[in-house]
Amino acid sequence: MVSTSSTTGKVGGRRRSTASVPDLVSRAREGDPRAVARLISLVEDASPLLREVMAALAPYTGHAQIVGITGSPGVGKSTSTSALVSELRKHGKRVGVLAVDPSSPFSGGALLGDRVRMQDHALDRDVYIRSMASRGHLGGLAWTTPQALRVLDAAGCDVILIETVGVGQSEVEIAGLADTTMVLLAPGMGDGIQAAKAGILEIGDLYVVNKADRDGADQVRRDLRSMLALADRSEGAWKPPIVKTVAQRSEGLDEVVEQIDQHYAWLRSSGELEKRRTRRARDEIEAIAVTALRERWGDVHGRSELDDLAASVAAGKSDPYAAADELLDAFTD
Repeated sequence: MVSTSSTTGKVGGRRRSTASVPDLVSRAREGDPRAVARLISLVEDASPLLREVMAALAPYTGHAQIVGITGSPGVGKSTSTSALVSELRKHGKRVGVLAVDPSSPFSGGALLGDRVRMQDHALDRDVYIRSMASRGHLGGLAWTTPQALRVLDAAGCDVILIETVGVGQSEVEIAGLADTTMVLLAPGMGDGIQAAKAGILEIGDLYVVNKADRDGADQVRRDLRSMLALADRSEGAWKPPIVKTVAQRSEGLDEVVEQIDQHYAWLRSSGELEKRRTRRARDEIEAIAVTALRERWGDVHGRSELDDLAASVAAGKSDPYAAADELLDAFTD
């Protein structure tokens, strides 16, 4: 598949497809990149057709292996993602990439939508690269990432890589969305204590020390190993490995793929894969339901009632729990 960007809102050129949802899904299943791009655009635009899209995709999902790639800005996430795509293609895998970027304050699109570091794969029909704007959503992901994952899963991707924004302490949300979370670190990007403060030592299934040709790489690895040894893990739990890479020269990526495969095998044999995917679906359902309730309440009662309750709490005339109860009571009226 060819790559496309969320910055223009146009697919494969200057024209949007007017095909029906069943036709788009059928074409996406055949690997048509324009159909995949159009479906993801419907997701990002919160189209009225979104419910129909998700219902049509549901029977074809649940097969792709989802790998999250996270880490602080500057550790080489995009370069590592591109090198990992190349390694996965050597193994005959069809690969999808969702690269979540900061949003433009003007267009709302992804600031790095050109994916400069991934142009080597632009002509490979078995690689699909999509930039998604975070649009202010915290956690390193876009609000619509779970639905976009479903599109790529149904389109036949064997592995889907999610590259997060790179926003430090708030991007740990990736752990709830991926089967395997890969955390990147690099020499000179802060000590082990800073890594612990960012929460990344709690979410990783695999740790990669990139730019390992630089001074300090071995020290980063030692610090990681020491801190991971302090973690309280139950018997039989997965022990995250630490791999050194030089992504710019594609060094060490074969070991990264091997460790990802080993973790996936452990997930399946231990039953953890089903647990993680059930938890992911639960969170997705909850997010959709809460959003729908908020919109429904706003349509029926408007903003004035909420503003009045907020003013009452701010003035000390009420407390936030009582105000929330009153707000919830409005749904039963």
